[in-house]
Parts: sequence; structure tokens; C-alpha cells
Amino acid sequence: MAEKNKKEKIKVAFPHMGNIYIAWGSALRRLGVEPYIPPYTSKRTLSLGTKNSPESICLPYKLILGNFIEAIEGGADYVAMISSPGICRLGEYGAGIQNTLEDMGYHANYIELQLYDGIKGMFRFLTELTGVKNPITIIRAIIFAFRKVFAADRMENLLAYYRAREVKVGSAERAFKNGMKLIYEANHTKDLKKAEKKAAAEMKKVEIDPNRDVLYVDLTGEIYMVQDPFSNQNIERELGRMGVETRRTLTISSFLKDAIIPKMFVKGETHLERAVRLAKPYLRRDIGGDSLECVSDIIFANENGKDGIIHISPFTCMPEIMSQNFFPAMRENCDIPILPLIMDEQTGKAGYITRLEAFVDLMRRRKRRKEQQAKQVEVEAVK
Repeated sequence: MAEKNKKEKIKVAFPHMGNIYIAWGSALRRLGVEPYIPPYTSKRTLSLGTKNSPESICLPYKLILGNFIEAIEGGADYVAMISSPGICRLGEYGAGIQNTLEDMGYHANYIELQLYDGIKGMFRFLTELTGVKNPITIIRAIIFAFRKVFAADRMENLLAYYRAREVKVGSAERAFKNGMKLIYEANHTKDLKKAEKKAAAEMKKVEIDPNRDVLYVDLTGEIYMVQDPFSNQNIERELGRMGVETRRTLTISSFLKDAIIPKMFVKGETHLERAVRLAKPYLRRDIGGDSLECVSDIIFANENGKDGIIHISPFTCMPEIMSQNFFPAMRENCDIPILPLIMDEQTGKAGYITRLEAFVDLMRRRKRRKEQQAKQVEVEAVK
């Protein structure tokens, strides 16, 4: 019992990446471990990470390091990092962050989850972290965390729809935050279903303009940058104010289907399977990061009639730099505007917003031109 009480007092922190804390927090609570949610990523987080990172390292690394520093300062006993054996530098980030924390004099326990080890890897990770040996208990916690991921992504989709059409700016986001709080606090599957239903009902109360001329834009790029509002400078909020409904092509739920959930439980084609199929004319093999998915996302957006696609990547990210090299050739076959955005700690807000406004203006002019051409064809057909 003493050992159990000791385990219950352990505080485990994960870096922020969008709303992923909702899933991790729920899994850990069910296993008797207290999740420590670091202060949401801020300028202080970025400053701490940048100060203690190599200059040429990418923005996600700096923000994750900053998250860990703030978590340890706040009393976290463990910091948990996601790592990958692939071509991306992510595979080296864990060792770099661990060494940096030790050099700074922080002695919190460091634990790592290897991506693409699938459900077995996650099982081993949670067993090592929590000390829980009962496989049924672990599996139930994992499944519950997955359900929260899918619920959170569904709420993100609702937010994108209402934010692009809301009459009062900010009302959709307030309803979304209240809904996500309900989802985070749910402790059982039945409670989660009720929480999501109530959250969706609150979102649907937001007053919208059904006649607003809305543009549809996909967001692709490096998954951390696409998911995390601080690192992409709240791009979805800014676009929503301009009447743009966004869709993230890279989501936590799509990643789970690709890397964690066994294929027998996944219906239809996964994002990675679609990427391999669509990217073949331009990219025949994985070159690291999310480059394969990014190339295919442009083709997919074009095929589905999107008004544009935005590629978000961190400065110095080699896989995303490589994927951008394919864009000029892709424009010959894909009639869709593409806006590449490269972000780091020096990216200024004013210039960033100006680029978004110019891109939205371009898409609106293009949409009007295509509508006029379609009307002209109809008129000529009648004659």
C-alpha cells in the first residue's frame, strides 16, 4: 500500500502539442499517476528553450525543452518525451534534451516513448512509468486516451466550422474551451460521451452568418507546427477571422491510426497509406519527418476542390525543406494556391498576418474568377 501511495504522488509532465495533454492526462489518472500539465507554452517557455538550445535547432525542440524546464520548476517528478528512430532529427532530441536538463542541474526522471513501436511500445511505456502490471488496466487506459483524442479532434473540426462563420469574434473559441474542459474532466467512457455531446451542443449555440462567403484551406507541414497554436502563431484563429475554414491534414487521431492502433481496427485508408499512394509521382520514399504526407496533402486538397493549402514548417527542418522543393513541379499539375510558411522564434506577427491576408485575397479573387467562368460556360451552353 505504501508503494501504491508513492506511485499516486508521482507527477508526470508531457510537452504541450495542441490538446494532446487531454489524452495523456486521462490515461495517467486512470493508472493512479498524477499528470502535471505545464503552463501553456508562452514567450517565457520559448525564451527558456532558446537560451538553452543549440542555435540551429528547430522551434519544436526549443519549445519542448522550455515546457520541461517549466514542468520541473513546477514540481514534476518525470518528464516524458516522444522519440523516433526515423530519418528526422527527432530521434536525437531525447538525448539532447536529457543532457541539457542534467547540465542545468535538474534531476527529474526522464522517460521516452518510441514512436512506431505501436501499441506494444505504449504498453511498455505506461507500465514502466506507472508501475501498473495488470495488462487489462493498461489497455483500458490506452483505449480511453484514444477516445479522448478522437473526441478532441472532432471538437477541433466543429471549432473550425463555427469560427469561420461566427457573428461575434471569439464566441466559438470560448465555447470550444468550455467544451474541452468538460472532455478533459470526464473519467469514464459514458461520461466522455455525455461531455462531448454537451460540448457540441454549446458550440452549436454560437451565432453564425450562414451566408458568409467562406474559403476552405488545408493546413499541412510538420505535425508539431500544425497542431500547436503558439508555434504557428494561432494561424487557425487568424484565418477564421478572415472567413476561412481550416482543416488540419495532420492530426493526433490520424497519427494514431498510422503508428499505434493495429491495422485490423482501422477502417479504410490511413493518412500514411494515402500519402504513399498519392506522392509517388513526386516522392517515392520516406525522407523523414512528415514530408511524404505533405506532398500528398497538396494533391489531395487539389482533388477535393480546396481553395488553398498552407505548408507550415520550422526553420532548419530538412525533411520539410525537401518537400517544399517539390512544390514548383507540383504546380504544373495541381491548380491550387500553396503558401509555404517557415517559422522560428524570430518570426514577426505583423509580417506574418500580412502574408496570410495577401494569400486570402488571392484565393478570393481566384474563386470569383472561377465562378464567373462557370457562369459564362452555362450561358454559352444555353445559347
